[in-house]
Amino acid sequence: MEYHVAKTGSDWGKGTQTDPFFTINKAASLASAGDTITVHEGTYREWVRPAFAGLSDKRRIVYQAAKEEKVIIKGSEVIKDWTLVEGTVWKTELQNAFFKEYNPYEQEIFGDWLVTIKETKHCGDIYLNGMSFYEVTSYDQLICPTEKTMVMDLWIHEEVPVHNPRQTAFVWFAEVNEETTVLYANFQEFDPTKELVEINVRRSCFYPVQTGIDYITVRGFEMAHAATPWAPPTADQPGLLGVNWSKGWIIENNIIHDSKCSAISLGKEISTGHNYRSVRKDKPGYLYQLEAVFSAERSGWSKEKIGSHTVRYNTIYDCGQNGIVGHLGCVFSEIHHNHIYNIALKREFWGYEIAGIKFHAALDTYIHHNRIHDCSLGLWSDWETQGTRFSRNVFYRNVRDFFVEVSHGPYIVDHNIFASEYSLDNMSQGGAYINNLICGKMNQHKILDRSTQYHLPHSTKVKGFSFIYGGDDRFLNNIFAGKEGLEGVGTSNFDAYTTSLEEYIESVNKLIPCDSEKFIDVEQPVYINRNVYFNGAKAFCKEKDNLVLDSFDPCFLIVEEGDEVFLTCNLPESFDSFKGTIQTTTSLPRVRIADADFENPDGSPVLLDMDLCDIKKEALSAPGPLSSLKKGANKIKIM
Repeated sequence: MEYHVAKTGSDWGKGTQTDPFFTINKAASLASAGDTITVHEGTYREWVRPAFAGLSDKRRIVYQAAKEEKVIIKGSEVIKDWTLVEGTVWKTELQNAFFKEYNPYEQEIFGDWLVTIKETKHCGDIYLNGMSFYEVTSYDQLICPTEKTMVMDLWIHEEVPVHNPRQTAFVWFAEVNEETTVLYANFQEFDPTKELVEINVRRSCFYPVQTGIDYITVRGFEMAHAATPWAPPTADQPGLLGVNWSKGWIIENNIIHDSKCSAISLGKEISTGHNYRSVRKDKPGYLYQLEAVFSAERSGWSKEKIGSHTVRYNTIYDCGQNGIVGHLGCVFSEIHHNHIYNIALKREFWGYEIAGIKFHAALDTYIHHNRIHDCSLGLWSDWETQGTRFSRNVFYRNVRDFFVEVSHGPYIVDHNIFASEYSLDNMSQGGAYINNLICGKMNQHKILDRSTQYHLPHSTKVKGFSFIYGGDDRFLNNIFAGKEGLEGVGTSNFDAYTTSLEEYIESVNKLIPCDSEKFIDVEQPVYINRNVYFNGAKAFCKEKDNLVLDSFDPCFLIVEEGDEVFLTCNLPESFDSFKGTIQTTTSLPRVRIADADFENPDGSPVLLDMDLCDIKKEALSAPGPLSSLKKGANKIKIM
């Protein structure tokens, strides 16, 4: 059955095309497996809460915008009742009942791994003609707002620019008491009674209240203005749009923006722990995260019940924490052809769970063909990155592009472009970096104070624990391009590492008899070969075959022309004669800790024979992500 929703309808109607419902929630309260809800043009200010699940991939409940009609779901309401206080500062007073069960101006940004210390921020926001304001912590700051242009990035310990310096003059402040919420805002030269002014009032725009609402499709909507809370891996992780611990969702062709914290959530739910580190303060957060994994496993975390979501062809921007988030619930999912930008650039609050895509335990998850730029961090895969493949993504103008943390592999990073000056944080082991273009520095660290899980292949079942010893990585057929004054580009940070499992075992067993200490003292093997190093990028000292052109600058550049994206560069004549081979399960040595092979999620052999533009490669082909790269000038469309 197909239900219709329109702004001309009534919830007392029949839900037909000629007699549509007025709210999406009315249709959601009736739709069952196999039904479709078609929403017609207009702005719908409601939190859509799917009540019933689909039964299988073929018997879904589909929520869709009508073809060629613009449908917007907002978590905000329009406020016209503003009174001038002084200068350009205005106020509005609202009864707390206006917000019902959730007052975003009372709800603090709070939780584990949030490291904002000096100022308390809230989940609410104010929008003037679509532009979000900055929260200040006192009324006095409204009168003389500070136009900060730089803030401290607490992870890299460097100052970085805010997203829009002019916007910092547009600020708000809230006073919440027992009965009312008073909002003050500096609108500068604008009169809020004559402009479109909206305020956050709902936590989410599309999110089920119950878990286990499986096999839902959401397509074609614009969604904005959700007062989402901070979403660490040790807490409930609601998003503007999310699945709430379900299976088999398809989220496609949506435009999602202006979520206070998270845009799309595939993540953890509340029963396995909720900010215990911040509330109880008795144990480190990583211990509560370990416990959350086992609690989830006891509660039925498995391929049969959770994950297997598809997130594709969405545009996600202007969110405070991340574009797509998920701990545990992102397993066995596919994330592809999304455009993600302007994530966590306002920096009103800060913490260690911020990225365009931030996943924990992304088991057998396939992330490919995404365009991620102008983010605080592009993609962060944290804890239990196993069976995961990051393929044919394009990263540029991020503070950092890519981070894999405390994972044991096997995971594959192939045919990507990392074009920012800070390309890679590698705090893991068991990775295969194949045919990438890496234009920035790469940091590699051991983690010997946090033991993390690894799993049986293609399963959520925990096999064991291990520290991150560093190494056990494969770097094959990549291009590294340095830059004057930029340190850490290339593979030379592995110079002290062994080069085969046999050498490693022999070196370990030469040491004085003991147990775990041996394995800390000897560096794990690395498999590094057939890479190209330009313009000061440093090669691994034991690499047998490579092309090193220390003084040649290929001038790799990402160029945007409308909706199209190109890679331009100028390559030397010697580039054409240097070829790489196609990598497969057979050619990639198994990872040591998890004792597992590089293979597809179904257990079949992996074959890395498609370049970034989905062109099938020859047996011997150019290093880097594009098989069409050649000597001389290149301009190749990549997106």
